[in-house]
Amino acid sequence: MFFILYFTRFALILQLISRGVEQLIHIETIMSEIFEMVAKTFQGLEGVLSDELTALGAQEVTQGTRMVAFKGDKEMMYRANFALRTALRILKPIYKFQSTDADDLYEQVKRYNWEDLMTENSTFSIDCTVFSDTFRHSRFVTYRVKDAIADYFMERCGKRPSIRLNSPDYQLNVHINGTDVTLSLDSSGEPLYKRGWRVAQTDAPINEVLAAGIIKLSGWDGQSNLVDPMCGSGTFLVEAALIATNMAPGLYRKEYAFQHWPDYDADLFNEIYNDDSGEREFNHKIYGYDILGKAVATSHANVKNAGLSQYIEVDRIPIEEQQEAPSKGVLITNPPYGERLTSDDLPRLYATLGEKLKKVYVGYDCWLICGSNKELIDSLGLKASLHYPLLNGDIPCELREYVIFDGSYDDLRRKGGTIKNEGFRASDKPTHARRERRDEDSRHDLKRGARHERDNGKRRDFKRDENPARRRPAEDRGENPARRRNEDRGENPARKRDGGNENLHVYRTERPYADRHTDGATGEGGHRRTFSFHGPRLGEDKERPIFKGRRNGWKRRDATTGDGSEENQD
Repeated sequence: MFFILYFTRFALILQLISRGVEQLIHIETIMSEIFEMVAKTFQGLEGVLSDELTALGAQEVTQGTRMVAFKGDKEMMYRANFALRTALRILKPIYKFQSTDADDLYEQVKRYNWEDLMTENSTFSIDCTVFSDTFRHSRFVTYRVKDAIADYFMERCGKRPSIRLNSPDYQLNVHINGTDVTLSLDSSGEPLYKRGWRVAQTDAPINEVLAAGIIKLSGWDGQSNLVDPMCGSGTFLVEAALIATNMAPGLYRKEYAFQHWPDYDADLFNEIYNDDSGEREFNHKIYGYDILGKAVATSHANVKNAGLSQYIEVDRIPIEEQQEAPSKGVLITNPPYGERLTSDDLPRLYATLGEKLKKVYVGYDCWLICGSNKELIDSLGLKASLHYPLLNGDIPCELREYVIFDGSYDDLRRKGGTIKNEGFRASDKPTHARRERRDEDSRHDLKRGARHERDNGKRRDFKRDENPARRRPAEDRGENPARRRNEDRGENPARKRDGGNENLHVYRTERPYADRHTDGATGEGGHRRTFSFHGPRLGEDKERPIFKGRRNGWKRRDATTGDGSEENQD
């Protein structure tokens, strides 16, 4: 009897060990599973994003329009969210099908086995992007998808998962292109341009992802100085410092959507977060200047919060007073172009900027993101060696390169120099960088050329019907009034301070450029609303450094000593 019990217990132990090995093998299989993913980005940054993904080790990287498709495992998904500078969000497609109407869409979504993904106690949200003549309203698509998921669980469980807009368990993305429908899980949550380092902003700041993309397009990698003579809230400055030191943009994030998934591997992500082996020293400087005192204060606050003050210097110097540039480097700036920020003196501002580039920044490679106002561009008095189309929000813009050299162009050529940028990384798409200077109204010239070819050279006269009542609505003309989400159009909506703190408010009232020499905080020069903090400022000793190799948890500590204990702030 004793031997029977002994052998029974021994067999049970062997069975448990066998099951444990099988479970371990199953876990390893899941961990090594290769699946499709999509990284969303801005138009014009697809090439830069594909290079980033390739460097991370992604497989089958393929460029699309405002997106790059790739394949990888769970670790690749974590790294993509944490390390990509030019991605807006990382999607994991789970279901693809074709649909021709709303009822068919409902039935197709309901047909998916949602119990493999969530339970009746889960929470979820839905985001729709629609490019279709069949599905014209993204909100209606959202309702139909929500109804299908709710009815699926009601029929099986008698209870349905709840909709939650803030921090749901699952964020679903529905993308419709014509009749092709793709349902994806959003692994990012908040758009990836919300890095977490920004605590203040001026009016119309450039998006962090777009700023990082422009720096990458310029080819600057931290091997020289960088200057932004109109730095605003310091977006270019902070993103440049992160690129120069090769610090991941996700260091400041508080959470990602994939952390709510049941298969979230905290140890794996903690390992990715604490891997600082790729970070490097930066032995040059990044300089930011601005005419407005509140813009300089904003930049200082953002730089300090990011823990990058050792690399960045910010000073209040108007462009017309800049008389000396740091040693040879790269200049990148985003001057106002009369769309969201207006001024009566913009032509003079551009003329002053062009004059300073020619006389002060000799030897620099200068990059400007400019709007479509040709009068302003001509006011620079410079010929661009390259201009590349981008979108800043919903504003069509161009990234223009100006190579500033001493002497004539013939002298430069005799010395073997050139202004051509043969290594520029354009996207693999028909819209490409143009190296010749465009003629006036070139966009209309291209349209006229297409009509000329279509009509065999015969000119057609058009007269616009000025009677609004006789114009057909957009739907009757076959146009799609559905609009993309803010981040897909490149808009940069007003941000709240991390953690929902709304103590910080930044105001700016535009006035002529020449009158901005007075500090807005003094109320002089006609400035009616001023930059102000209603909460505590960051003190001189409150900068939050990131200590290499000493991140004890994936969430960054505010301040730590070398041994990981909290530092005395008194």
